[in-house]
Amino acid sequence: MEESIPTCTAFAGHKKIAAGPVVEVAGKVKRYQDKNPDAQILIFDDSSSQQVELDLRGTVADVLSRIPGNQDPDQEKSGPGRPRLGVVSREIGLLPRHWDWLALQPGGASVTLRKLVEEARKQNRSKDAMRQSQNAAYKFMSAMAGDLPHFEEATRAFFAKNRSLFETLTAGWPKDIRDHALKVGELAFHDDKSANP
Repeated sequence: MEESIPTCTAFAGHKKIAAGPVVEVAGKVKRYQDKNPDAQILIFDDSSSQQVELDLRGTVADVLSRIPGNQDPDQEKSGPGRPRLGVVSREIGLLPRHWDWLALQPGGASVTLRKLVEEARKQNRSKDAMRQSQNAAYKFMSAMAGDLPHFEEATRAFFAKNRSLFETLTAGWPKDIRDHALKVGELAFHDDKSANP
Protein backbone atom coordinates (compact mmCIF):
# COMPACT_ATOMS: atom_id res chain seq x y z
CA MET A 1 0.00 0.00 0.00
CA GLU A 2 1.43 3.35 -1.07
CA GLU A 3 1.90 5.93 1.65
CA SER A 4 0.24 9.28 0.99
CA ILE A 5 2.22 12.50 1.25
CA PRO A 6 1.52 14.25 4.58
CA THR A 7 -0.43 17.48 4.19
CA CYS A 8 -1.06 20.45 6.43
CA THR A 9 -3.15 23.61 6.57
CA ALA A 10 -2.01 27.07 7.65
CA PHE A 11 -4.16 29.77 9.22
CA ALA A 12 -3.55 33.44 9.87
CA GLY A 13 -6.03 34.10 12.61
CA HIS A 14 -9.28 32.51 11.41
CA LYS A 15 -8.36 32.71 7.71
CA LYS A 16 -6.91 29.73 5.84
CA ILE A 17 -3.87 30.90 3.90
CA ALA A 18 -2.41 27.64 2.56
CA ALA A 19 -3.08 23.90 2.37
CA GLY A 20 -1.21 20.96 0.89
CA PRO A 21 2.15 19.20 1.30
CA VAL A 22 4.32 20.88 3.93
CA VAL A 23 6.87 22.08 1.35
CA GLU A 24 4.17 23.94 -0.61
CA VAL A 25 2.58 25.33 2.55
CA ALA A 26 5.94 26.49 3.91
CA GLY A 27 6.63 28.57 0.80
CA LYS A 28 3.17 30.16 0.88
CA VAL A 29 3.38 30.83 4.61
CA LYS A 30 6.80 32.46 4.25
CA ARG A 31 5.58 34.73 1.45
CA TYR A 32 2.45 35.59 3.47
CA GLN A 33 4.51 36.41 6.55
CA ASP A 34 6.85 38.62 4.54
CA LYS A 35 3.82 40.68 3.44
CA ASN A 36 2.09 40.50 6.86
CA PRO A 37 4.87 40.48 9.48
CA ASP A 38 2.46 40.85 12.42
CA ALA A 39 0.25 37.92 11.39
CA GLN A 40 -0.25 35.14 13.94
CA ILE A 41 0.18 32.00 11.84
CA LEU A 42 -0.60 28.46 12.98
CA ILE A 43 -0.03 25.38 10.85
CA PHE A 44 -1.77 22.07 11.52
CA ASP A 45 -0.98 18.57 10.28
CA ASP A 46 -4.16 17.46 8.46
CA SER A 47 -4.23 13.94 9.87
CA SER A 48 -3.45 14.66 13.53
CA SER A 49 -3.92 18.44 13.97
CA GLN A 50 -0.51 18.55 15.63
CA GLN A 51 0.94 21.99 15.14
CA VAL A 52 3.70 22.08 12.54
CA GLU A 53 6.62 24.27 13.53
CA LEU A 54 8.55 25.92 10.72
CA ASP A 55 11.65 28.06 10.99
CA LEU A 56 10.65 31.03 8.81
CA ARG A 57 13.94 32.92 9.05
CA GLY A 58 15.71 33.94 5.86
CA THR A 59 14.49 33.48 2.30
CA VAL A 60 11.88 31.05 0.98
CA ALA A 61 14.76 28.82 -0.16
CA ASP A 62 16.25 28.92 3.36
CA VAL A 63 12.90 27.91 4.88
CA LEU A 64 12.44 25.06 2.41
CA SER A 65 15.99 23.78 2.94
CA ARG A 66 15.27 23.27 6.67
CA ILE A 67 12.18 21.10 6.19
CA PRO A 68 12.84 17.48 7.21
CA GLY A 69 12.90 15.22 4.18
CA ASN A 70 13.51 18.16 1.81
CA GLN A 71 17.30 18.07 2.17
CA ASP A 72 19.81 16.51 -0.16
CA PRO A 73 19.66 12.73 0.53
CA ASP A 74 23.49 12.58 0.53
CA GLN A 75 23.51 14.94 3.52
CA GLU A 76 21.06 12.89 5.59
CA LYS A 77 22.59 11.45 8.70
CA SER A 78 22.29 7.75 9.15
CA GLY A 79 21.48 6.29 12.51
CA PRO A 80 20.07 3.20 14.14
CA GLY A 81 17.01 1.59 12.61
CA ARG A 82 17.87 1.86 8.89
CA PRO A 83 16.03 5.19 8.34
CA ARG A 84 16.42 5.02 4.54
CA LEU A 85 14.12 1.99 4.61
CA GLY A 86 11.69 3.77 6.92
CA VAL A 87 12.65 1.63 9.93
CA VAL A 88 12.98 3.62 13.14
CA SER A 89 14.67 2.27 16.25
CA ARG A 90 12.85 2.92 19.53
CA GLU A 91 12.91 1.30 22.92
CA ILE A 92 10.03 -0.87 24.10
CA GLY A 93 9.54 -2.50 27.48
CA LEU A 94 8.42 -6.12 27.69
CA LEU A 95 8.38 -8.72 30.43
CA PRO A 96 11.02 -11.48 30.26
CA ARG A 97 8.41 -14.06 29.17
CA HIS A 98 7.50 -11.82 26.23
CA TRP A 99 11.14 -11.57 25.15
CA ASP A 100 11.49 -15.35 25.54
CA TRP A 101 8.46 -15.95 23.30
CA LEU A 102 9.70 -13.44 20.69
CA ALA A 103 13.12 -15.10 20.61
CA LEU A 104 11.47 -18.39 19.56
CA GLN A 105 9.61 -16.87 16.59
CA PRO A 106 10.93 -17.20 13.04
CA GLY A 107 12.76 -14.03 12.03
CA GLY A 108 13.31 -12.88 15.59
CA ALA A 109 11.72 -10.18 17.70
CA SER A 110 11.71 -7.32 15.19
CA VAL A 111 10.05 -9.30 12.39
CA THR A 112 7.47 -10.81 14.75
CA LEU A 113 6.60 -7.44 16.30
CA ARG A 114 6.19 -5.83 12.86
CA LYS A 115 3.86 -8.66 11.78
CA LEU A 116 1.79 -8.36 14.97
CA VAL A 117 1.48 -4.59 14.57
CA GLU A 118 0.47 -4.88 10.91
CA GLU A 119 -2.17 -7.49 11.74
CA ALA A 120 -3.60 -5.33 14.53
CA ARG A 121 -3.62 -2.29 12.22
CA LYS A 122 -5.64 -4.21 9.61
CA GLN A 123 -8.14 -5.51 12.17
CA ASN A 124 -8.69 -2.11 13.79
CA ARG A 125 -8.39 0.13 10.73
CA SER A 126 -11.89 1.63 10.82
CA LYS A 127 -11.92 2.21 14.60
CA ASP A 128 -8.42 3.68 14.51
CA ALA A 129 -9.32 5.99 11.61
CA MET A 130 -12.46 7.17 13.41
CA ARG A 131 -10.57 7.77 16.67
CA GLN A 132 -7.77 9.62 14.84
CA SER A 133 -10.32 11.80 13.06
CA GLN A 134 -12.08 12.54 16.36
CA ASN A 135 -8.83 13.41 18.13
CA ALA A 136 -7.61 15.58 15.24
CA ALA A 137 -10.85 17.54 15.01
CA TYR A 138 -11.03 18.10 18.76
CA LYS A 139 -7.38 19.21 18.92
CA PHE A 140 -7.94 21.63 16.03
CA MET A 141 -11.19 23.01 17.47
CA SER A 142 -9.63 23.49 20.90
CA ALA A 143 -6.78 25.49 19.39
CA MET A 144 -8.78 27.55 16.89
CA ALA A 145 -12.38 27.66 18.08
CA GLY A 146 -12.19 27.49 21.88
CA ASP A 147 -13.29 31.10 22.20
CA LEU A 148 -15.99 30.93 19.50
CA PRO A 149 -19.73 30.87 20.26
CA HIS A 150 -21.25 27.50 21.26
CA PHE A 151 -17.84 25.79 21.40
CA GLU A 152 -18.76 23.49 24.30
CA GLU A 153 -22.18 22.57 22.89
CA ALA A 154 -20.64 21.98 19.44
CA THR A 155 -17.99 19.75 20.98
CA ARG A 156 -20.66 17.68 22.75
CA ALA A 157 -22.60 17.36 19.47
CA PHE A 158 -19.40 16.32 17.71
CA PHE A 159 -18.63 13.54 20.19
CA ALA A 160 -22.28 12.43 20.05
CA LYS A 161 -21.84 12.12 16.24
CA ASN A 162 -24.73 14.53 15.73
CA ARG A 163 -23.54 16.21 12.55
CA SER A 164 -26.68 18.28 11.94
CA LEU A 165 -26.56 19.78 15.43
CA PHE A 166 -22.81 20.36 15.11
CA GLU A 167 -23.33 22.20 11.82
CA THR A 168 -26.12 24.29 13.36
CA LEU A 169 -24.02 25.24 16.38
CA THR A 170 -20.98 26.12 14.27
CA ALA A 171 -22.90 28.08 11.62
CA GLY A 172 -21.65 31.35 13.15
CA TRP A 173 -17.99 30.27 13.18
CA PRO A 174 -15.59 31.66 10.56
CA LYS A 175 -16.07 29.58 7.40
CA ASP A 176 -12.44 28.40 7.13
CA ILE A 177 -12.41 27.17 10.75
CA ARG A 178 -15.76 25.41 10.45
CA ASP A 179 -14.87 23.80 7.10
CA HIS A 180 -11.52 22.54 8.37
CA ALA A 181 -13.05 21.10 11.55
CA LEU A 182 -15.59 19.23 9.41
CA LYS A 183 -12.86 18.05 7.04
CA VAL A 184 -10.54 16.60 9.68
CA GLY A 185 -13.48 15.27 11.72
CA GLU A 186 -15.34 13.69 8.81
CA LEU A 187 -14.70 10.07 9.81
CA ALA A 188 -15.70 10.77 13.42
CA PHE A 189 -19.31 11.20 12.32
CA HIS A 190 -19.43 7.70 10.81
CA ASP A 191 -20.32 4.47 12.57
CA ASP A 192 -17.67 1.75 12.95
CA LYS A 193 -18.73 -0.10 9.79
CA SER A 194 -18.47 2.92 7.52
CA ALA A 195 -15.27 4.42 8.91
CA ASN A 196 -12.83 2.66 6.59
CA PRO A 197 -10.41 5.20 5.11
